[in-house]
Amino acid sequence: MRTVLSPLVTAGCAAALVALAAVPAHAWQVRGADPVPQGMVPGGAAPPVGPAAPADVAFDDTLPTEIEGEIAIDLRDDASEADIQAFAGRYGLTMHPNSAWSTHDKFEVADVDPAQERSILDRIEHDPLVEHAEPMALYRALFVPNDPLFASKQWHMSNVHAEDGWNYTCGRGVTVAVIDTGVACFTKGPFSKGTDLEGTRCLGGFDFVNNGPEAADDHGHGTHVAGTIAQTTNNGVGTAGLAFCATLMPVKVLSKQGYGTVTNVAEGIRFAADNGAQIINMSLGGPTRSKIIEDAVKHAIAKGVLVVAAAGNSGRSVGYPAAYDGVLAVSATDSNDKIAWFSSRGPEVGIGAPGVNVTQQTICDGGANKCEIFGTFNGTSMAAPHVAGAAAMVMSMGVTDPGALRSALEATARPKEEKNLYGAGILDVGPAVARAHWLHVGLRLAALVALFGLIAARIKKNRGKLALTPLTIAGALTGAVGLLPVAPLLHLGSFGFARPVVELLMRPFGEWDLLFGAGLHRWLPLANALPAMAAVAFVFGSKRLRPGVGGFAIGTAALLAQIALSGDVAFGLGTFALRLWMVANVAVCLWLGQMCLDQKNA
Repeated sequence: MRTVLSPLVTAGCAAALVALAAVPAHAWQVRGADPVPQGMVPGGAAPPVGPAAPADVAFDDTLPTEIEGEIAIDLRDDASEADIQAFAGRYGLTMHPNSAWSTHDKFEVADVDPAQERSILDRIEHDPLVEHAEPMALYRALFVPNDPLFASKQWHMSNVHAEDGWNYTCGRGVTVAVIDTGVACFTKGPFSKGTDLEGTRCLGGFDFVNNGPEAADDHGHGTHVAGTIAQTTNNGVGTAGLAFCATLMPVKVLSKQGYGTVTNVAEGIRFAADNGAQIINMSLGGPTRSKIIEDAVKHAIAKGVLVVAAAGNSGRSVGYPAAYDGVLAVSATDSNDKIAWFSSRGPEVGIGAPGVNVTQQTICDGGANKCEIFGTFNGTSMAAPHVAGAAAMVMSMGVTDPGALRSALEATARPKEEKNLYGAGILDVGPAVARAHWLHVGLRLAALVALFGLIAARIKKNRGKLALTPLTIAGALTGAVGLLPVAPLLHLGSFGFARPVVELLMRPFGEWDLLFGAGLHRWLPLANALPAMAAVAFVFGSKRLRPGVGGFAIGTAALLAQIALSGDVAFGLGTFALRLWMVANVAVCLWLGQMCLDQKNA
């Protein structure tokens, strides 16, 4: 054991420190990942070229933005069925729940005489049972249609340096909700799972248009959007997706015509936030501000979800929900990093991303007959999922707090002067994930050195001797940065089927749960003193293994110290409680480390 670990640890530490010293923090880019697979369909035939899925248009002031004679009502969550019936009788309303999910959030739709709509709203909006009541506005899919052509190279993936990002992560463990027209995620009835989504994991979801659990896509927009986020990659079929190891949660709120109501959109947001999504992508919008949707967005943000939305295609001001506070609004850019002519703009724009000539697989013929195309679409709808996919990749690197996640994307964006057009700049996922990894590695190694110095001084003061062996160093690295923190420099994509194992070894033990579910990481089940305490309990009696456990305890303390300093981890009880909890666990880990590493205890 001693002869094997010593050179491995020495080489790993040296390489990590050299990399940190030599590469600027804002531009870590390591090339050489597996090539982006070229677009093919089963059997090697070229994908069909032809009309895309049913196309919507950019915002047009001549199109309707509301459904006459319908009122969206958000009742108090504690309203009983009797309360709702009494409310309807009080105002003479004919009402029905928006969906089966409305038993949870009490969204009701009232059918009224259009001529009486305003007066009814004036009467009911002050009722104590009503949280919000407003005309039923329409939202629509946000892409500008053009003739789709098969592309053998996705310029937009190279533009955001996806290949560099894949050397670090593929978004494993993160769930992204696609609130849209549905996604071709399953095979049932006339619908079938997309051939280039076969290797992509889909979880849960709900169809708020047809009021059912399976959010099939009968339009094409949602599947195209989902492909940019997590299309199956490196499978010899079709196109690549950014976070191709992430999980998709399809939530259908838009019809086969590409339209959806206020209540469906709001319920879709709440459903995703309440059912385990860490990131929400909304490639939809409208010019109408809705308090019902705004409250749903606030609910999602309060649950620790990063909400990403398309800025709009009006060429004018940013639409909704992108314009709400806390939403990361995405404008669309072309292959020259210029703003697209159709892209909405304004101070609400947070970041720009590719949205012109974006190619992904999607469905045709309403999702029936296994009809598929590789469609080339334009729109901020196509830009937003680049940001959602990039966010999933950065989150899988341990930056799970939504505010810190947004800051990580904005800090590494390619800067542009026109903030109203590009926000912080143009998305650059390669530097974003590299920065997250190496910044954490650097802080943890610095903390590790400082904490070892502290423990050594305390042991010396007690007239003891520090037990420093190869096992001590291996344990410390396992707790602080992982045994292979330099794996990205070796091109993670080259490890093939062993990639998941390498991803474990390039992380500290306290972050292993991230690969199984970022939602689980909110409670830090491994990033605390308990694993070190368990290890001490099992092996303290072994003089040979005790230094390794002591090193692991000090390494864990270094990880926890970095979390407390950075504050970039979402915690179920909030940031202040996170820091208090981390400091307390650091103290316990240091005590355990000193006990195991003091040779007087042999």
